[in-house]
Amino acid sequence: MTLSLSPASHADAPGAGHTAGFEVEFMQMTIDHHFSALRITELAAGTDLQRNGDIAPNEGVSPTPGFGATPAKATLDDLKSLARRNNRMQREEIMTLQRFLHDWYGIDYEPKLRRDGREMIELLEQARPGADFNHLFYEVFSRHHYTLMEPVNGCVAGVDLTHEDLRHECSNMWHSQTADIHMMRKELRKHFGIDDYQPFKGREPLRDRFWGPRGQHSRHD
Repeated sequence: MTLSLSPASHADAPGAGHTAGFEVEFMQMTIDHHFSALRITELAAGTDLQRNGDIAPNEGVSPTPGFGATPAKATLDDLKSLARRNNRMQREEIMTLQRFLHDWYGIDYEPKLRRDGREMIELLEQARPGADFNHLFYEVFSRHHYTLMEPVNGCVAGVDLTHEDLRHECSNMWHSQTADIHMMRKELRKHFGIDDYQPFKGREPLRDRFWGPRGQHSRHD
């Protein structure tokens, strides 16, 4: 996946001391995390090889590099709208983080699928279109968002002091993804009668609590 880079808009030096290693690792991980979200959301909304200017309930998203055209598996308009919005936003965030890596560290980083992202994608690829997919998407994508919260908190608190652009980007991620989680929990209640869904897992020992593609609730667990 090759994305164009624009000139640096703020700090143009690497982080000092420990912040440098943290920033590189965080940005590469987040790019990969977002890359898996592109595939997750295109499974929901479907892909359009040729786009038009209209915004409509049946509009798809641009295909993720490395994957073929995909029909929409979701049947709820609000879910597909959420998927389209996240697909567009996370493409932009990938480009922003790639630019920071290039400008500050001389790294040209290409996204890849990590194990946890691949597991979430496989669950959704196997789900039957319609209600089963809708249910599973809300759980899996909530979980996907939640797994980024701890690293994003680290970003907000621990990036290099000169890299306000990165801190601002992380703050935006935190607010947008926690808002999405809240919305998806409400949709699970509205459409599936689930009042107690949580995107983290609580039945395992504490050391394993933040691992796995699904959250704490359903028949899918």
